Amino acid sequence: MRIAVAGGTGLVGRHVIEAAQSRGHEAVPLARSRGVDLMQGTGLEGVLEGVDAVIDTLNIDTLSGARAVEFFEATTRHVLAAERSAGVGHHIALSIVGIDRIDASYYAGKLAQERRVAASDVPHTIARASQFHEFAGQIAARASVGPLTLVPRMLTRPVSAEEVGSHLVDVAEAGPVGRAADLVGPREETLGEMVRRLYAATGVRRRIVELRFPGAYGRGLASGSLRGSAGALTGRMTFEEWLRSQHR
Repeated sequence: MRIAVAGGTGLVGRHVIEAAQSRGHEAVPLARSRGVDLMQGTGLEGVLEGVDAVIDTLNIDTLSGARAVEFFEATTRHVLAAERSAGVGHHIALSIVGIDRIDASYYAGKLAQERRVAASDVPHTIARASQFHEFAGQIAARASVGPLTLVPRMLTRPVSAEEVGSHLVDVAEAGPVGRAADLVGPREETLGEMVRRLYAATGVRRRIVELRFPGAYGRGLASGSLRGSAGALTGRMTFEEWLRSQHR
């Protein structure tokens, strides 16, 4: 297969490229560093010719619902239009488990993306996964003030980004089904404990304060819905195993 990967130089996109190539597929990264800007819809001319599937792993670092919606609406609209023009037979969108009732903050953007994909006439699959192991570090970097790190109360089943990349290639190989089985990690964790263990592994000395974030976003994080539901596929690598692999 010829597989194009939107966000192919990012965290998950790199793993998609590696998994696809290891199986003998041709993998084409779509990224600004390669001359493709999906937010603006530029650089797509001819890029998707002969492509069998597009896997969208694009991401934006924001907690603003308005900004997230704008980003995912625009990038999805542009890539779907290019797929339609090129006759691409399968669009795969990476999303997040359990966000159906958390139409706020970043998750509002992911839900907007899912709605646009589902309404498209391009054959598609929405593939949801739980938060990645790297999420602990992202939160720590964003929510640290001096000697403190403010961590939202959150229950999750973190999964390896590498396993998500492999799963997305599985989805591409299977063909469009509308909605793939969810993928979650092997163990339930609290985000606060993940950050504590990350700090212990890296020698960071900060006090961690867990608190419930306000509004629908905070309620959603604390509700446990982001752990996914029964029947999800389960990854193999635990957060502890991932930590050891990263900080030997």
